[in-house]
Amino acid sequence: MRVALGFLFRLICAPLILLDELVRPLYRPLIARLAALKIMHAFERWVAARSVWTILVLLAVPYATIEPLKFVALVWIAGGWPKAGTVLFLIAYLLSFVIIERIYSAGRAKLMTLPWMAWVILTLATLRDRVVAALRLDRLKAGLRRTARDLRRRLALLFR
Repeated sequence: MRVALGFLFRLICAPLILLDELVRPLYRPLIARLAALKIMHAFERWVAARSVWTILVLLAVPYATIEPLKFVALVWIAGGWPKAGTVLFLIAYLLSFVIIERIYSAGRAKLMTLPWMAWVILTLATLRDRVVAALRLDRLKAGLRRTARDLRRRLALLFR
């Protein structure tokens, strides 16, 4: 049963990791800017000072509220409201990354003290590394970065 649940967990997570890896270069600069804000540093210090169970609740609340919004956005897109659905999806995705990533990074050390949570974190990290290696995503992302850089240069020359 444990092996089957572990396989199911990996099967569900792999496409999400793939999506995250492909979208990450787009939102990384924004995350870095937000993380550099003094208010974010204060928030991270506050989170890090909480107990491990409080940190779990702080992670669960955004997951329980933001993640369903992504599903609603996809339903809207499929239901004939592509603009509203796309905007909702992008906002939910951004909020998810900003809020959940900050809480996770601030509380990761304490979360790793729970054996089951350490298993989840390490399994996701291993799975991410395997997906990236198997699909050669590092090469793909490097090529996309070069293409974006070239495109920016060409646009800059065009608008001089």
